[in-house]
Amino acid sequence: MSTTRSKVGHGLAKVLGIKLQYRDELGNDALTRGESVFSVSTADTYVESEPTTWEFIRELLPNGRGILHYLYSLFPFVHWIGRYNLQWFVGDMIAGNLFPLCDPPLRRQRLMRNHLQGVTVGAVVVPQSMAYAALAKLPAEYGLYTSFMGVLIYWFFATSKDITIGPVAVASTVVGDIIIKAQKREPDIDPAMIASAVAILAGSIILFIGLIRFGWIVEFISLTAISAFMTGSAINIAVGQVPALMGLTGFSNREATYKVIINILKHLGTSKLDAAMGLTALAMLYIIRSACSYGAKRVPNQRKTYFFIATMRTAFVILFYTMISWLVNRHHRSKPLFKILGKVPRGFKHARVPVVNKRTINAFISELPATVIVLLIEHIAIAKSFGRLNNYNIDPSQEMIAIGVTNCLGPFLGAYPATGSFSRTAIKSKAGVRTPFAGFITAIVVLLAIYALTAVFFYIPASSLAAVIIHAVGDLITPPNVIYQFWRVSPLEVIIFFAGVFVTIFMNIENGIYTTICTSVAVLLFRTVKARGRFLGRVKIHSVVGGDDGKDGHRNTGLEKTNTETTVRNVFLPIDHEDGSNPQVEVESPYPGIFIYRFSEGFNFPNANHYLDNLTSTISKETRRTNASTFLRPGDRPWNDPGPRRGRAAKTDSHLPTLQAIVLDFSSVNNVDITSVQNLIDVRNQLDRWASPDIVEWHFACITNRWTKRALVSAGFGYPTPGSMEHFERWKPIFDVAEIGGSDSAAVAAEAPENAERRSSRKGSFNDGIFPATSPTSTIHQSASNPSSDVDLEKAAATQVRTKKVVVHGINRPLFHTDLTSALQAAVSSVEWKRGDDKARRVE
Repeated sequence: MSTTRSKVGHGLAKVLGIKLQYRDELGNDALTRGESVFSVSTADTYVESEPTTWEFIRELLPNGRGILHYLYSLFPFVHWIGRYNLQWFVGDMIAGNLFPLCDPPLRRQRLMRNHLQGVTVGAVVVPQSMAYAALAKLPAEYGLYTSFMGVLIYWFFATSKDITIGPVAVASTVVGDIIIKAQKREPDIDPAMIASAVAILAGSIILFIGLIRFGWIVEFISLTAISAFMTGSAINIAVGQVPALMGLTGFSNREATYKVIINILKHLGTSKLDAAMGLTALAMLYIIRSACSYGAKRVPNQRKTYFFIATMRTAFVILFYTMISWLVNRHHRSKPLFKILGKVPRGFKHARVPVVNKRTINAFISELPATVIVLLIEHIAIAKSFGRLNNYNIDPSQEMIAIGVTNCLGPFLGAYPATGSFSRTAIKSKAGVRTPFAGFITAIVVLLAIYALTAVFFYIPASSLAAVIIHAVGDLITPPNVIYQFWRVSPLEVIIFFAGVFVTIFMNIENGIYTTICTSVAVLLFRTVKARGRFLGRVKIHSVVGGDDGKDGHRNTGLEKTNTETTVRNVFLPIDHEDGSNPQVEVESPYPGIFIYRFSEGFNFPNANHYLDNLTSTISKETRRTNASTFLRPGDRPWNDPGPRRGRAAKTDSHLPTLQAIVLDFSSVNNVDITSVQNLIDVRNQLDRWASPDIVEWHFACITNRWTKRALVSAGFGYPTPGSMEHFERWKPIFDVAEIGGSDSAAVAAEAPENAERRSSRKGSFNDGIFPATSPTSTIHQSASNPSSDVDLEKAAATQVRTKKVVVHGINRPLFHTDLTSALQAAVSSVEWKRGDDKARRVE
């Protein structure tokens, strides 16, 4: 009985002239397809229902449970904080593996050493953050504020235990460029206020993306783009720090990288005492790292010790050169012999409410997209990398929330834009950190530095900080071996990689980012638009077990005949062997007039026309018109097929088959759209005219999406058109069925004795190839290949008898098939049935 809602809907459709049943699957037949015409006597019937718009909306709209789950997922720390234990705490505290319990003296000795190791990340964070603040054109204390807020806030929202949020070289450089440009436009705005406004706006954008769970957008940034961005930025930053390393002045280190190199070479003769402090510090950093790597290889059981020594090298070098600077400049505080860091205020002297107004925003709004991309690229790429390394998954949307909250709250204590740091994350990962709570411990170390060590920071040489920056960014450069591996995988993307690096070097970091991302997306779109479909043929293959037969070292490659039992099955390969299959293998045509076509990369509006043009052009070359007398006079021919010249005989194509059916492989198709379906309809009409007066059958294999089926059915696919075949009621389709419970079920075991008596009589009903079906009951196909050995035949015959079977796909969609084998069987069966029916009618 119709509901009021359906009555209103039908009435409105009638007023608007909308034909609800514009695709009538059975004409005027009120029966559901399959109830009488397509009944299967040995299988339970199944009529597949179409998805509805309400189902789609219901999937999108959250329910009460979904809302609670969403709120619960916003704070990942509640998932594990209730089970936090002493062992995890000690692991986070020591940033390494907890030693097993042992005798008290040895345990105290090890715990003492481990607690000394617990300051490793903090010892790296402090000098790096002050150095990166210089890149951002801000005083050193702003780097400390940014580090503190990053590690303090992140662990509440983290899905990665390894990430350390704080100031990083690339983001700091981008912020520094923004400050320089903004001050040219608005010179009276405080640089710290500009940095705070950038952090709040960028953080708000990223936070919004994370809250709506759109973290998947970072997937459009390819590994090539990330590598090029990191490499170009590292070169840009390293070259920009050489003037500070050498004490060179008189030119800007913020110009294009190639210009900075030229100016460095011009001013090299003006180097100052800073060069001694900078170059030796840089050399010491690399010497310590190389020595520890060599020692870890020579003495593997002390690898952990060497690792922590290498980790502490930055803090050691800074302290060592700070001591030298103090000895040299303690009597020259007002006029030091080389540039030093200077006074760093104690505590959070710059804590305030950030000022974000229209004037400030207009000063840097054009650079905001690049800032957002930089923060996302570094953090998500690092988080994913270390998640795979340590066997856990990160949630990009949740990581965006963590970055967004950090950058929205940080400016209230003076922080500028922060994101994940590669070097500090690598240290935490190698040290074996246990939970994200380790960030809180690092925050305590940074807090101690802010309140207790600021007097020491006064004498830190600026050139030594430059050495720390150069040493840190050196690890971001993509090694030549990795580039070679890129080349082996995709040569085109290596070109994109170098394009991004060169644009960064000859222009700036922002343009390098845009170049690599836009080029990568353009390549993706080009590959999608120009996706090539493949015509498939049939090959019968045998699976053999190859191995060493032990005779004269001869190895059986499987090409020789073996005594191993083989499995025979049909597979479908591209006829042109463009997939790299052996050209010596002869790929058989599926059947005269039947074509199998596989889509390679989806079937949507960008590539639908390209796919179908290839399909129709190939079919027109390899088939002939069904009605040879279509063009009785030259004037009847179309302009694009004018025929032979006057006086020349027409080309004979009588040896070519007529078009009978097309099988489309939808294994790579998830969704279709209006454009692709309309193109398919147009091609169907075009090929129907080519095959007139016959109708071309369209079979579809491996459709995995209900909405795709609905779209195809609404366009008239999936079932034969009533009236397209005479004696339609006698047509018998082929369905795939499956047993409930499988061949090892209790029902099969109980009926085994009775079924054994029928095996010999049932063997002959199975075929190992394409065969016409005389009735639905004789065309029971398993989801795998057909039986090919006596054992398989016996098992299939035994299980076919009196076992409960159900159809896999709806019987109201007889032209949708489980796989290519069943689709081809159905197409061939239909073609041969029509030929047999035509012969019978001619006899009559």
